Amino acid sequence: MGSRKHIKAQERKEANKSLYFAKLNNVPTSPRKMRLVVDMIRGMEAFKALGVLKFSTKEASGRVEKLLLSAINNWEQKNDKKAEAGELYVSEVYVDSARMLKRLRPAPQGRGHRIRKRSNHVTLFVDTKKSENQE
Repeated sequence: MGSRKHIKAQERKEANKSLYFAKLNNVPTSPRKMRLVVDMIRGMEAFKALGVLKFSTKEASGRVEKLLLSAINNWEQKNDKKAEAGELYVSEVYVDSARMLKRLRPAPQGRGHRIRKRSNHVTLFVDTKKSENQE
């Protein structure tokens, strides 16, 4: 690795130490379906978002709920204290498309239609209200 890349990588690592996040890679649901669930909780208080996800009928909400719990635990580990209600909120969430499995489905007259089985990556950031006001 060149020295400039190494310096940039170190800067990125240092910047990530002050962020509290969790990532979920290669989730076998389409990004479009996952974004419907993620849009429900974006900007919401963390424990309220857990309640919304718990009672959502979408299949993807179970995975996002587990991811949010992981992000909250990451925050607790980095700060050495327990999260309280009203303190944490979901600051940023985004869904990126991941690998796509391509399959063929038989079609009439010897043809084949392509089926794309999509998957996604979800990244969820958690932050405190207090640090938002200080900056």
